[in-house]
Amino acid sequence: MDLVRAIADNFSFLATLYLANYALAFVCAVREIMNSRTSQGTIAWLLSLLILPFPTTLIYLLFGWKLFDDYAESQIHSGRSWRLARSEDLRIVDKETSDEWPVLRKVAELPFLYGNSASLLIDGEDTFASIIDGISRAQDYILVQFYIIRDDDLGRRFADALIERADAGVQVYVLYDDAGSSGLPRRYKKRLEDHGVRIFGFNHRHTFLRLYGLTRINYRNHRKNVVVDGIESWVGGHNIGDEYLGKNTKLGRWRDTHVHVTGPAALACALMFREDWLWATGEELPARYPSTIPTPGNQPILVMPTGPADKLEDCAIAFTEVISRARERLWIVSPYFVPGIEVQTALYAASLRGVDVRILLPRKPDHLLVWLASYAHADQMVMHGIKVHRYDKGFLHQKVILCDDQIAGIGTVNFDYRSFNINFEATLWFTDSDMIANIAAMLETDFEGSYLTTERNLRRRSYPFRLLCQGARLFSPIL
Repeated sequence: MDLVRAIADNFSFLATLYLANYALAFVCAVREIMNSRTSQGTIAWLLSLLILPFPTTLIYLLFGWKLFDDYAESQIHSGRSWRLARSEDLRIVDKETSDEWPVLRKVAELPFLYGNSASLLIDGEDTFASIIDGISRAQDYILVQFYIIRDDDLGRRFADALIERADAGVQVYVLYDDAGSSGLPRRYKKRLEDHGVRIFGFNHRHTFLRLYGLTRINYRNHRKNVVVDGIESWVGGHNIGDEYLGKNTKLGRWRDTHVHVTGPAALACALMFREDWLWATGEELPARYPSTIPTPGNQPILVMPTGPADKLEDCAIAFTEVISRARERLWIVSPYFVPGIEVQTALYAASLRGVDVRILLPRKPDHLLVWLASYAHADQMVMHGIKVHRYDKGFLHQKVILCDDQIAGIGTVNFDYRSFNINFEATLWFTDSDMIANIAAMLETDFEGSYLTTERNLRRRSYPFRLLCQGARLFSPIL
């Protein structure tokens, strides 16, 4: 009776709230129709908004309402429109390679740049030794960007290296993702700030209490990028945390790959950071070029940033293009495998062409739901004649793709819907024969440390496990 009386006493308020929620659901439905990219996804949203407007409206605001027009404006202010002309002025364009890969060039809105030297950094010890050593050489500025920064032994060692350079007069800028680094304590940031380091969260200006903040928390900045003086850069799969050194007792050895680049491509990595910094802080960093552009090698490299501000699904377009051009071998390594239908179709077609398609995934999970969904998608690959390997010497976290002897990509992109459509990501593309040979040798070693999934393995899976995997697959668009 008390509940009925309470409802009666507040009927007008509850009715207003109910109608307001339907009005919001109507707005969400109109926006979904006008911005639809797949009919299946749109129909699912529309039915949910109609049948269960609450809490679907809140879920839609979190996962469906993409609004990054202001990021595109940041790209304009940062000089995206003139960077091609600027690179031509600096005489660092590799036109022949750029013409060979026009789709990648147009997605990146930057050409392949020649004159680079690049080296693989396998696992955490080599990666962080190289990065910290590079930081110690900085004379002008350091740009740092990671999805995860932890206040642990490695995080403090990294902070010490930045503080030493900041105290020496070097300008240091640090960006972290608010979701990935949600556990980063204030004391860690304050210690850096006390030494003049500028540190911000990517959504620093777009929090829950600001307009549109709620609609953006699903869109993460997943880039891992360090630039020193516009001369050296480091991009790859590692974040700043002890687990990336293999110190997580549950996961064991952490198998990951970074790449160290010296040369003009480092300037493109700096530009990528400048765009993110402008959007995150509202502050435009000056375009700072070294007095002379070093060309220490002969490798052409394309730096390709992608993200939810792209007009099209640029990341998926680029990777699908590379897959479609494979004729002999296509090796893909990713910790998560939840591809969209366009990528699945491209992989099936490659297999039918007789390409040696191999996919290397981790055996151990770090995120259970996406791991289960990965099994469902990977099992479909096996049924289509694609070789799926499970890494068995620790946890696999590297993001690498190798196509024939033509091209290879290393970066931050996982083979899942989130990386292809939701996250801000970065990929470095290589066409140099020596670099491709080194990547192939690295992956051959990784395949030796894995086991091949067979159709017999699939038949031996328990029904409850298969049911869990297929259930997790339903969440693919938000994983």
